[in-house]
Amino acid sequence: MHPPVYLDHHATTPVDPRVLEAMLPYFGPRFGNAASRSHRFGWEAEKAVEQARRRVAELAGAEPGEIVFTSGATESVNLALKGAMEANRRRGDHLVTVATEHKAVLDTARRLEREDWRVTVLGCGADGLLDLDALRGAILPETILVSLMHANNEIGVIQPIDAIGEICRRGGVLFHCDAAQSFGKIPLHVVEQNIDLLSVSAHKLYGPKGTGGLYVRRKGGQVSLVCQMEGGGHESGLRSGTLNVPGIVGFGEACRIAGREMVEEAARLSGLRDRLRARIEGALEGVRVNGSLARRLPGNLNLSFNGVDAEALLMSIPEIALSTGSACSSASVEPSHVLRAIGLSQQQARGSVRFGLGRFNTAEEIDYAADRTVEAVRRLRSLSPVTAATDN
Repeated sequence: MHPPVYLDHHATTPVDPRVLEAMLPYFGPRFGNAASRSHRFGWEAEKAVEQARRRVAELAGAEPGEIVFTSGATESVNLALKGAMEANRRRGDHLVTVATEHKAVLDTARRLEREDWRVTVLGCGADGLLDLDALRGAILPETILVSLMHANNEIGVIQPIDAIGEICRRGGVLFHCDAAQSFGKIPLHVVEQNIDLLSVSAHKLYGPKGTGGLYVRRKGGQVSLVCQMEGGGHESGLRSGTLNVPGIVGFGEACRIAGREMVEEAARLSGLRDRLRARIEGALEGVRVNGSLARRLPGNLNLSFNGVDAEALLMSIPEIALSTGSACSSASVEPSHVLRAIGLSQQQARGSVRFGLGRFNTAEEIDYAADRTVEAVRRLRSLSPVTAATDN
């Protein structure tokens, strides 16, 4: 029996042992509250938080004072969207986003819409990429904010945020970027890419769950936000609440490691991803890659298998941790909104599987996962009364 193989790194990543080692003292002897300014326990915790803030900022190309710690990317998105719209109410009432965004953005946009803000949701091409001319056309005199993810959590497609940031800057609107999936995996620089607000999460880059951050631009004109959580004025008044010191320390260490190892790790994962794809496509017909291959996260592969239900496929290979889409929408019985937005039929979307490769995967694991997937697809197709594709 082969040990379980974890290929669901877009849902979460395992905590890197180096990150865990950095965190452990803050669960024990260094247990202080970072807001306690009258004794060494608090000073020690505050020092650790500020070191982590510098490390997160460095990875983003930001200044430490521009990083607000949160409970994760979902909270960061809510603070960015709701906070920016409320703070700039006199300027306008319009938000622009894209149909392939994470539910954290789309559900927040719907809430704003119910509160009488105007929201435009743009489509995208079959490759998952936004049409830049459509974005230009969507920006109105009343537009406050454009919210667009850097890399998609399901299909791994990387948006051209350099061009998007330039369009927003020229249009005089704020640009919020959800970088939960890309941060620490591919290069990003908030200043060079004209990003005003950036949402990130620790548990997507081998840090702990329950910790995230929001970059809020200060240099070159401070971005104004209305806080969404009252109660003490922590984090420059933008996010009240006792800081999760162990989690923040882990986040900082994860960013430090990513900054040192990102380029080498990306190259290795791209090679494993291509190996996985070649092994599956070499053995099966009726396999489709969803989204652009040229602009894709190194560890992402989203495949549709004709004539196969993805849920049945995952049940057939329980020793391999895979996903049919976003973990944040796992309770939904509807096919992926991302796959539907890039033009897949309902049947094609229901036959799609997301492979998420990560730091600790080996070539042997990838070969095993590919072979077991091929076996399971062949078996399921043989049981289907109508098989949409045949094997080689």
